[in-house]
Amino acid sequence: MRVILHAGIGLLAVAAMASVATQASAQLAVEQFYKGKSVDMIIGYPPAGSNDTYARVLARHIGRHIPGQPNVVAKNMPGAGSFLAVNHVYGVAPKDGTVLAIGAPTTALDERLGTANVRFKTAELGWIGRVDSLINIVFMWHTSKVKTFADAMKYESTLSGTGAGSTVSIYPTVMNNVFGTKFKLIMGYRGSAEAQLAVERGEVEGHSTSWTAVKVGHPEWWPKKTISILVQFSLSRHPELPDIPTAVDLARNEEEKQVLSAIMVAAEIGSAFFTTPGVPPERLAALRRAFDATMKDKEFLAEALKTKLTVGPMSGEALQKLVTTVSNLSPEMLAKVRTAYVTNQHQ
Repeated sequence: MRVILHAGIGLLAVAAMASVATQASAQLAVEQFYKGKSVDMIIGYPPAGSNDTYARVLARHIGRHIPGQPNVVAKNMPGAGSFLAVNHVYGVAPKDGTVLAIGAPTTALDERLGTANVRFKTAELGWIGRVDSLINIVFMWHTSKVKTFADAMKYESTLSGTGAGSTVSIYPTVMNNVFGTKFKLIMGYRGSAEAQLAVERGEVEGHSTSWTAVKVGHPEWWPKKTISILVQFSLSRHPELPDIPTAVDLARNEEEKQVLSAIMVAAEIGSAFFTTPGVPPERLAALRRAFDATMKDKEFLAEALKTKLTVGPMSGEALQKLVTTVSNLSPEMLAKVRTAYVTNQHQ
């Protein structure tokens, strides 16, 4: 009996040693792969917006935490509300772990709705992690007669818009369809920074963008009441905007609440980073752990604070589950969401 017991313990010890050796070998292989290489950080937006800022700050720090410490190079690839970049990462970019990217947080929903220019399967992308939820707002310039959300239901007002697939355009469209607001999107601006300047120049009355983009681009606007913020697009209120209602708060019945909640999951996906499908599992794991480590990196956090970026991270594994949840919306809920999502006569 003792001989059998000792033999069993011996086998377990050998198995444990073999497992450690295998892990060490995989770690070494990942390190050797990345050593001396460059990793592209593909940004599906023009320079100067909040997504661009998040991506560039991450790019400056994550390389230190990837085994082999590759150089991470930020590259803007704007177009089609970031779908140009997402399509590239999904279908064209090398599937070896040398590409990271950021695109619209609504990608999973857009894929399910069959939005134009979608040529990707969101759940097949390798999700690395989220820096923070990305709460969008609608703000109006102080000269506009639209000062509140109730005003937006009474008077037509113009908002600067970018790509049709962008949350900049999607969220006001949803408000028009669900609540009967009278936002008119003036499309064609090359990103949120340019669209905000259009408001300042008086070309339009307001803009829908992320709260972060406003804070980073024009930190004085909100404290000085140069703008009015009508609504925030999220499941819960941002701590810096406790008195501004969320779209879900404004829901008038349970069905509206369910539809808006399904759409606002995009805020939870937020400033999320992904890689191509088909990356070897050990490299995907290494990228995820590098992201997690960066979120605790003192230099990264100091730069984020200096740049007025907020950090509320989500792991790649949790993000992958969230994206999959959106990809698996029931046909009934999807039909209701589609009704809210489609362009109407105010566009």
